[in-house]
Parts: sequence; C-alpha cells; structure tokens
Amino acid sequence: MTATHPPLTDRELQTLRHVAAGRTYLQTARAMGVSRHTVDTYMRRIRAKLGHASMAELTRIAVSLGL
Repeated sequence: MTATHPPLTDRELQTLRHVAAGRTYLQTARAMGVSRHTVDTYMRRIRAKLGHASMAELTRIAVSLGL
C-alpha cells in the first residue's frame, strides 16, 4: 500500500488479515461477528482501494503490513 491509495479502515485491515491467513469469507465473518455479505463488501472495498484483484497480491500486501 502506498501513499497514493486511501488508507484501509480497521475493519478492512482485520478482514484482510483473516482472508490472507487462508480463512474463507464465512470463517472470517464468524470470527468478526458480521455476515458473509459484509466480508464480501469489505473485500470489494479493499480491492478497489488497493487496485489489486488477486488474492496472492492481497496476501503479499497483508504480509508487508505485518498483518
């Protein structure tokens, strides 16, 4: 993530951490106490903010952020 991208919210970072760790959207939703639809929405926002669509790239970003 660079300065040219909008910052991720705390909930988006939490979502990215779970999904990058290999959890499904449903597992992530249960862990966060939200619906699967909410996790999907967070992931769409993350992809839009970071400009990346692949999970591999999102995982690399999560690792670089220390998540």
